[in-house]
Amino acid sequence: MKSFEENYIKNLFIPPEMIPNLTALTEFKGKETLYQRQSRDALETMLQIAKIESAESSNRIEGVIVPHKRVEALFKSSTPKNRSEQEVAGYRDALARIHEMHQGMPLSNNVVLMLHSMLFKYTTIKSGEWKKGDNEIIEKLPDGSERTRFKPVPAFQTPPYMETLVKEYNRYLEKSRMEPLILIPLFVLDFLCVHPFNDGNGRVARLLTLLLLYHAGFNVGKYISLERIIEQSKETYYEALYDSSQKWHQGKHNSLPWLRYFFGVLTAAYKEFEARVGVFKEQGTKTERLTKAVRRLDQPFSASDLQEACPDAKIDLIRKVLKDMRKSGEIEPMGLGRYAKWRRVGK
Repeated sequence: MKSFEENYIKNLFIPPEMIPNLTALTEFKGKETLYQRQSRDALETMLQIAKIESAESSNRIEGVIVPHKRVEALFKSSTPKNRSEQEVAGYRDALARIHEMHQGMPLSNNVVLMLHSMLFKYTTIKSGEWKKGDNEIIEKLPDGSERTRFKPVPAFQTPPYMETLVKEYNRYLEKSRMEPLILIPLFVLDFLCVHPFNDGNGRVARLLTLLLLYHAGFNVGKYISLERIIEQSKETYYEALYDSSQKWHQGKHNSLPWLRYFFGVLTAAYKEFEARVGVFKEQGTKTERLTKAVRRLDQPFSASDLQEACPDAKIDLIRKVLKDMRKSGEIEPMGLGRYAKWRRVGK
């Protein structure tokens, strides 16, 4: 909210050295439509990978650890087995809602509360409501001691602060008074400074980042996990947030460290996006990739081994590839039924 006060935002100065970042990101955005037309198989593969990475990394940043195999299983409708898996499953569902319905999810406090509710829907934690007690952002020091990094908005002020924050963001956006790539990180910064929930603030902030980027036409978060990039730069993330939150309550904070970090994450995501599209295009279509996988898998192998090697391929396509390669005499079954093993002829 403090970043959207009239005196603050009208005096916000973007240094000349940051302008090329904004220009480059706009150029990256312009290439997305071309990739979507030319690289559909590659993008579908990248989407499936990004969803798993996002749920895994966003929760791991908050200390919620789930083995990678179990995260993959949760994306195949496996039932959560414990509290950590419940939180990953909640993030999975919130991601799916944003990916599938972002056009019908304009920013509002109801949407913010809904995402928080989805995050904890498999747990017994009260969710979908603003915090009832004051909270603090605590830093654990190497010697085991703790210190308060930031005191968020008190609980009783949280509803009006959130009401104003959402209203002002939408007002600036609708009047096109500022570039969305500046408004979005300012919104996320203020959201984290308000810290409106007792738990889940960081994860909801990352979900809102994805949603607002979708609204602005920046779809890279669909194919590259922004959460993973943030996790990989976690120390810089916390440093930038700390630097930009100082004197926030007085409206005298310096948002530039946070803006630089945000632009850096997006730039890294777009560079990875272009690189990955190129790699997957070189790998060929799903059928070509499945055929190559059959030729390199250890003997004998099963259909599930093939699906693990090509996670974006549906089981019907896998069966078709196996059938076609059997007809051509390249492979043969070792038994009958859905769990039959296969081997290459002559191996």
